[in-house]
Amino acid sequence: MNTSHTPVPAARQQAYSRQARSYDRDTGVFQPYRRQLVEALPLDRGQVVLDVGCGTGLCSGLLRDKVGPGGGVVGIEESPQMAAVACERIAFEGWRNVTVVQSPAEDARITPAADAALFCAVHDILQSPGALRNVLARLRPGAWVAAGGGKWATPALMGMNLLISVMHAPYVGSFSGFSRPWRHLEQLVEDVQVREMGLGSGYIMTGRVPGPAGHPDAGPAGSPARWPSPA
Repeated sequence: MNTSHTPVPAARQQAYSRQARSYDRDTGVFQPYRRQLVEALPLDRGQVVLDVGCGTGLCSGLLRDKVGPGGGVVGIEESPQMAAVACERIAFEGWRNVTVVQSPAEDARITPAADAALFCAVHDILQSPGALRNVLARLRPGAWVAAGGGKWATPALMGMNLLISVMHAPYVGSFSGFSRPWRHLEQLVEDVQVREMGLGSGYIMTGRVPGPAGHPDAGPAGSPARWPSPA
């Protein structure tokens, strides 16, 4: 695990650090939604996928199931407390091809370039163009991305939006952009598809990184990132 990182906004850090040990229990009701988001991300066996803002690793096992033992999952998590829980999960499950980089998404360094990226319930990261540009620069041309989480329902549903604010407040540093959380990401990818869920209180967005022409990490077309064989 890489533990070197630069300071991040306090609100974003505090949104998760205090919740690390209770996060799995407190958000367990959303696990079926996590499965739907992972299923929406096109992945092949043997590929490497970034789990951006991986938290305690609740999506990492689902992603590992899709890429298989020959693929790999790289979690990126800025909260030391959440990353520690994720590493405990990885060790307990014996996942040799899952790792965690403890770093803000703005600064994470991943090599070689990955084949896909997942942004699950990471609203604050999605509102950081710097974080998005850095993550997408770690992906191969044509790589798929999927993002999902909560959002404001239509303003007419005032009671629902009040419930949404209560549910998400412990994990969101700022509700800026919460009516269209994918607004920055959709400007950086192609083939954007958005599906709203739960009367507009949630969403799943997919898209592809442009390329391959001019991409800084361009590799052979159709050649997946290689994951080191387990020792």
